[in-house]
Amino acid sequence: MAFTAPENFNGQSLRDQVRAEYDRVARDPHADYHFHRGPEYAAEYLQYDAEEVAAVPEISSARFAGVGNPLRIGDRAPGATPLRPGDTVLDHACGAGMDLLLAARRVGPTGKAIGIDMTEAMRECANQGAGLAGLSEIVDIREGLYEDLPVEDASVDVVISNGVVNLSPDKHRVFDEIFRVLKPGGQLFMADVIVQRELTLEARSNPDIWAACIGGALVESELYELASTTGFDGGQIVERFNCFMGTTAEHHVSKDLFVHGVNFYARKPA
Repeated sequence: MAFTAPENFNGQSLRDQVRAEYDRVARDPHADYHFHRGPEYAAEYLQYDAEEVAAVPEISSARFAGVGNPLRIGDRAPGATPLRPGDTVLDHACGAGMDLLLAARRVGPTGKAIGIDMTEAMRECANQGAGLAGLSEIVDIREGLYEDLPVEDASVDVVISNGVVNLSPDKHRVFDEIFRVLKPGGQLFMADVIVQRELTLEARSNPDIWAACIGGALVESELYELASTTGFDGGQIVERFNCFMGTTAEHHVSKDLFVHGVNFYARKPA
């Protein structure tokens, strides 16, 4: 099971590798990577509104590398509530901030959009993007890890997440942190990578495959189990995305894994 990494897995090495990879994306978004990036990818593969994305400063949109479209969840998941003016939203690994800026526009001047990221170069891009978009008064970028969020208990209405939980060697801790910071009745809008069968121990022990967003991907049933055991209600997959189509990552995994992105919704009990 992918809830935690295999015994003797070097989690710090993985974190260093991921930080180095996304530092490179921040500095050179148009280089070759194992994943898609950018506003065209967001619109064509993940159903983002092209005009809405075009209004995001290029310093944020060019570095976008999500696997789904978490902001669609509020409009499409049964029982979900879309982001509203005045909400506090947290993007717990915000990268260069495209999702965060889109969320900031929705919560408006009476709301708050908090972005957490461990990569300094990405935080710099997110801050610059917020300034260029005129959203600096709403957006708050903080250094931190999603396993240890620098956010107060029960202070957030919605947590958004896009393509990062798969990178964690301890997903129980990540979900516990999301649950902790959400207010009672708060919502999780999460996009992440899932697979249709468990990977081999050899594959799950390889930091390179983890860094490719596949080694730590959950099996679909495990995603539901993780949300439920954390205490969330109403866990449901809302949409699916072929986010790796045409990438080098697609060519290095077995076809029967059916690696793809999903939009997943869950709510903290009121």
